[in-house]
Amino acid sequence: MIYNLAIYLYLLGVVIYSRFNEKVRKMWRGEREAFKILREKVDPNAKYVWFHAASLGEFEQGRPLMEQLRKEHPEYKILLTFFSPSGYEVRKNYEGADIITYLPLDTITNARRFLRTVRPVMAFFIKYEFWYNYLHILKHRGVPVYSVSSIFRPDQVFFKWYGRQYGRVLNCFTHFFVQNEQSKDLLAKIGITDTTVVGDTRFDRVLQIKAAAKQLPVVEAFVKDAPHVFVAGSSWLPDEEIFIKYFNEHKDWKLIIAPHVIDEDHLEQIEKLLAGRKVFRYTEAESQLSTDTSQFSTAEVLIINCFGLLSSIYHYGQVAYVGGGFGVGIHNLLEAAVWDVPVFFGPNNQKFQEAQGLKTSGGFEITGYDDFALQMNRFSSDTNYLQEQGCKAGHYVKGQAGASQKVLSSVAL
Repeated sequence: MIYNLAIYLYLLGVVIYSRFNEKVRKMWRGEREAFKILREKVDPNAKYVWFHAASLGEFEQGRPLMEQLRKEHPEYKILLTFFSPSGYEVRKNYEGADIITYLPLDTITNARRFLRTVRPVMAFFIKYEFWYNYLHILKHRGVPVYSVSSIFRPDQVFFKWYGRQYGRVLNCFTHFFVQNEQSKDLLAKIGITDTTVVGDTRFDRVLQIKAAAKQLPVVEAFVKDAPHVFVAGSSWLPDEEIFIKYFNEHKDWKLIIAPHVIDEDHLEQIEKLLAGRKVFRYTEAESQLSTDTSQFSTAEVLIINCFGLLSSIYHYGQVAYVGGGFGVGIHNLLEAAVWDVPVFFGPNNQKFQEAQGLKTSGGFEITGYDDFALQMNRFSSDTNYLQEQGCKAGHYVKGQAGASQKVLSSVAL
C-alpha cells in the first residue's frame, strides 16, 4: 500500500535528518524508547484510556477531557502519547496522565506491538491525528475510537478523488466530535454520519487557565498607575514592525511584548525597533524588583524573555495582539480573549475557527500598519467602545465552552 511505503520513506528521512537536527533527533530517540517505557510502566491489570495529541496545542485541547475523565472515572488509567517533541518535552511530567510517551511511527509492526502492550479500552485522537495502521488495528480489535475537536475543510485529502483510499481511515472512528457544521456536512458527503457538533475543547481549557492565573509582581509593578497597557503575545518580527511603529509614536501606552522566539538575536531586533525607549527584560527586572520598584514608574516597555507566563500576562492589558498571522498562522487567540480584551491578529487566519468567530466578537484582523493604527486610534479615543469590544471577546469565549462535558456524556464509560 502506498501509505506504508510513504511511512518507511519518512522513517528513512527521519533517521538521516536526525543527524543534523536536534528536534528530529529527540523525536527519533523518543520513539525508540517508547516501548521500553511501556514495558516498565504498563499495569497489565489496569484499564487504559489512550489520548493521542500531535503536539502541545492538541494536548491543550485534550487536557480538559483527561482531567474530567480522571475526576469522574478514577477506575481508568490514562496513557498520553505525543508525535512532536514540542509537545512531549514540555508535558512529559504532566501529572494528569499515568504514562506519557512518544507514539512510535505508524508501521504495522509498531502499531501491533504498541496495542498488544497497552490494550486500551478506548482511544481519543485530538483534532488532526489519522494514523492509518493504529486506527485499523483498533477497529479490528473492537476498541472505541473518538476524534475530538476535529475540524474538516474541502481542500483536505479525504475529500479529493485521489484521497479515497487513505480516506477510509475515517471509517475506523466510532464517533467524531467536530468543531462546526461544515465539518459534519463534509463527513456526511463521504458517508460518515456518526458525528456531533460540540465545538472546541480549547474554550474549556482557557477558562481553566484563567481560573489558575499567576500573580506576577514584575508585571504588576510595571503597569502600576499606567493609563493604558498593550500586550503582544507570541509575536514575530512582521507583527512587531507594525505595533512597535505605532507605540513609538503614541507613548501614553505601556507595552508588554512576549515574543514567540526569545533568542538573543530576536530580542535585540525588538530593542532596535523600540528606538531608544526605556526597556526592561522580564528576567532582569525580576532580579531587581526586591530592591527597587521606582525604576518601573518610568519604564515604557517590558519584554518577556522567558516562557510560561503569557496566559497570565494578558490579564494586565486593555488591548492584546496575538502574533503569527503574517506567517505560519496565528497563535492562541483564546488565551487573550478570555480576559475580556479586544484582540488583534494578522490575515493568515482562515483555518482557525476561533478567529472567524472573534471577527464579529471583539477580534480585529489587520493586513498592515494602517489597519492597526486606525483601530488603535479609536480605542484610544473611545473608552466605552474599547470596553464594549473587550466584553464581546470574553463573552464569545464563555459562550463556546462546554465541549468537554458534551463529549464525555456521549461516550460509553
